[in-house]
Amino acid sequence: MAKRDYYEILGVAKNATDEELKKAYRKLAMKYHPDRNPDSKEAEERFKEAKEAYEMLSDEQKRGAYDRFGHAGVDPNAGVGGGGMGGAGFADAFGDIFGEIFGAAGGGGGRRGGPQVYRGADLKYTLDISLEQAANGFDTEIRVPSWETCDVCHGSGAKPGTKPRTCHTCDGNGAVRMQQGFFSVQQTCPTCHGTGKEITDPCVSCDGVGRIRKNKTLQVKIPAGIDDGMRIRSSGNGEPGVNGGPPGDLYVEIHLKPHGIFQRDADDLHCELTIPFTTAALGGELEVPTLAGRGAITIPEGTQTGKTFRLRGKGIRGLRASYPGDLYCHISVETPVRLTDEQKKILRQFETSLAQGGEKHSPKSESWTDRVKNFFS
Repeated sequence: MAKRDYYEILGVAKNATDEELKKAYRKLAMKYHPDRNPDSKEAEERFKEAKEAYEMLSDEQKRGAYDRFGHAGVDPNAGVGGGGMGGAGFADAFGDIFGEIFGAAGGGGGRRGGPQVYRGADLKYTLDISLEQAANGFDTEIRVPSWETCDVCHGSGAKPGTKPRTCHTCDGNGAVRMQQGFFSVQQTCPTCHGTGKEITDPCVSCDGVGRIRKNKTLQVKIPAGIDDGMRIRSSGNGEPGVNGGPPGDLYVEIHLKPHGIFQRDADDLHCELTIPFTTAALGGELEVPTLAGRGAITIPEGTQTGKTFRLRGKGIRGLRASYPGDLYCHISVETPVRLTDEQKKILRQFETSLAQGGEKHSPKSESWTDRVKNFFS
């Protein structure tokens, strides 16, 4: 089967810079690396394909030969271009970039010798808090799953009185190389899984893992003004690293519980204020709730549904805000229900008096009536 174009494999243009080539390759290597896709033949082939493309195009001579002669220019058996390449040399060409992607702080691949070191995974914890807690901030405790060193084997994974031995498959490197033609693919050792050690008599307490899963309690400070979806990082409280690698981080993600009165919009608060139609018609003082206590607004005569009143500074002061937001009260006029005969009689008399007053009492109704007449005419 004909080989695909190297530029097409990496998804870059023919005039791509070295940095663009490296960035494209790293993205594909992260996606298709065998350690991330164990049992996937397709991923393995895509990974090899990307490695070959990057090795060729990152070498100035080979890239020039490929641009002039295509695949024949870099085929060691074709006698054209920049010469052949050995398996070990091919793997060495990728040692540095593999160390960046799959190694960790101080860690190394098989090229440096010794077991591979990996950073621990990050953890996420969702914390439900109230609107009042978000506005004022508070300190709390959370319990998260964690790994602790086994007290029986002290982290070795071996039964007390025994010791792990050097892995016979990788000679303690934690990684093995598989030679396929001129390709040399480095993979995590399938026997020791990257530790470089074999445990023939595992600890019965931790089943040879060297760690025991437990829950730990952490103190978390929730700052005032935090909003829904924001995260707080607790450094080093994620999963522990492998082979001495650094631990991951714990991210506490904030989720605001629904409030019975207020809806939050950034630093502003909104609420619906239901008033009787008599207050809407006659006006008056009305008490309103705020997060800081009680407040008051003046309802003018003839207030309609949908009218909004703003109380400055009665919202929430956000994390990066210099001043608190505002509170918006949206008016909803309530129509009375279950009226008595006497009340209905009074309302009909009231309606008659309004009709006698004409447009001045119901300007919106008169305007609406006129628009409907014009529509049908």
